[in-house]
Amino acid sequence: MAILSRVTRGDFTESIHVVFGAIVNGQGELIHSFGDPYYFTCIRSSLKPFQAATSIKAGAVDAASFTEKEIALMCASHLGEKTHVETAKSMISKLGYTMDHYECGSHYPADRESRYYEIQKGNEAIPYHNNCSGKHAGMLSLCKYLNVDPKGYIEKDHVVQQTIIKQVKEYLQLGDIPFSTDGCSAPTPFLTLESIARLFQKLGSGEYEELTRAYNAMSNHPYMIAGKNNFDSLFTEALGGRGLTKGGGEAVRGISLKVFETENWGIALKVLDGNARVMPIAVLTLLEKLELLSKDELNSLSKFRTKIMKNHQGIHIGEIKVIIEDI
Repeated sequence: MAILSRVTRGDFTESIHVVFGAIVNGQGELIHSFGDPYYFTCIRSSLKPFQAATSIKAGAVDAASFTEKEIALMCASHLGEKTHVETAKSMISKLGYTMDHYECGSHYPADRESRYYEIQKGNEAIPYHNNCSGKHAGMLSLCKYLNVDPKGYIEKDHVVQQTIIKQVKEYLQLGDIPFSTDGCSAPTPFLTLESIARLFQKLGSGEYEELTRAYNAMSNHPYMIAGKNNFDSLFTEALGGRGLTKGGGEAVRGISLKVFETENWGIALKVLDGNARVMPIAVLTLLEKLELLSKDELNSLSKFRTKIMKNHQGIHIGEIKVIIEDI
């Protein structure tokens, strides 16, 4: 049975969002599924910790003297706040590169206050504002370390992308993975939800040094992986090192969660219509039903446990509710 999200207007159902999911245990075995666990989807930015891990494993991160905070930004879909922009600038400076080496494109900060500030000042959007600027700084560090021309580093046949693709295949023990192009122009793979869950199981398993470093960086610097009032940052902060989450475009999400003190589980979720508004509620409803979050953790994330719909006059017009049948 899939996870269903019911959007009401008054006493009536106005919309329904369907969520598929997969959960694997510490041995990478599928133990829970919702809808089709082998549903094929694009992992989008949920891949970032594993792209970062490739640069860590190669030695590029240490060669560049990136800090743990900077590693966290490599795993981020950040909001373009001042701390994110300054951290990205520091990384590019350490590499001896300039903003012109970025091939991720430019957009204004996703954070509203930061965006309005740049617009009011008459400043143009720059690559440092891009939510993927940390990820691309990590890719550029691999260029530097491998002593290859950074031009075209976003192309699938560039040595940087081939190194990342090879690493992802090794994690999943897959011979072939189809790729398309992400919003930041880098290659992004299509995987089953079960495969995405297995990746996130490995992320917090402690079995891979490079993944452990990425996990610890995200856990120790949760604000860097997203920013103000963002679910990724607040969930990771609330778990205090016991778990983390990384979302991606079109409402895909991976979760790494330590359970029973000795085991790490991986969870993957996808809202089929790509609408991310239901995702935080679905995550908390699922984890509460499985009794995987403590009372304190649930209380600290209470703002995401339900969503009240209000119109422009502040009138309560409906709610978003998540329905999960008995597991």
